[in-house]
Amino acid sequence: MTSMLLFLIVPMLICLYAQMRVKSTFARMSEVPTSMTGAQAARRMLDASGLHQVPIEMVPGELSDHYDPGAKVVRLSQAVYNDRSMSAVGVACHEVGHALQDANAYAPLVVRNIAVPAANFGGSLSSILVMLGLGMSLQQFVWIGIALFTGVVFFQLVNLPVEFNASSRAKRQLVDLGIISASESPYVSKVLNAAALTYVAGTLQSIMTLAHYLLLAMGNREE
Repeated sequence: MTSMLLFLIVPMLICLYAQMRVKSTFARMSEVPTSMTGAQAARRMLDASGLHQVPIEMVPGELSDHYDPGAKVVRLSQAVYNDRSMSAVGVACHEVGHALQDANAYAPLVVRNIAVPAANFGGSLSSILVMLGLGMSLQQFVWIGIALFTGVVFFQLVNLPVEFNASSRAKRQLVDLGIISASESPYVSKVLNAAALTYVAGTLQSIMTLAHYLLLAMGNREE
C-alpha cells in the first residue's frame, strides 16, 4: 500500500491540484481586460511572423485550445476565441507559439510529433499487458508493457521544452507586438505558469507510474 501511495496516488493528487490551479488562475485572469480578443491577438502574432496562411478556428469545449501540426491550424475554445482578457490572449498566443515552432522546424516539436503515435499506442496498451502479465505470471508481457509505457514517458519529457518554449515565445511577442504592456506581462505569466505546472505534473505521474511497473516486474521475477 505504501508503494501504491508513493508511485500512483501522490502524483495523481499533484495532477488534480495542477488542473484546479489552471482553472482558478484562468478564471481570475479572465477578469483582467485587454484590448484584443484571443483570436485577434493570435492573428496579430501569426501575421507578424509571416504565417498569414495559418487559419484560426473556434472549437467547442473548455480549455480545448491547441495547434494542429497536421492541418496547420490554430484551434481556440469559444471562451479564448471571443474573450478580451489576459487569460484569452495568453492561451491563444501560447498556441501560436506552437505554430511558430512548426514553421521553424523546432527540433523538440519535430521529435514530439514523431513520438505521438507511439505514446498513444503505449498509453492504451501498456497497463493491460503489465496487469495481464502479472496476473498470469507471463513475465514477457510485463516487460513488453513496460517498454511501451517508456514511450509515454519519453513523449512527456520531450513535451516539456516544447510547451515551455511556446510560452516563452508568447510572452515575448505579446509585449513586442503591443498586445499587452510590459507591466501587464505578469498577468499572462500567471496563466502560462499555471498551465506549465500541469505538464510537469503529468510528466511526474508518468515517471512514477513507470517506476511502479518496474518494481512490480522485479518483484514478480523474484517470486
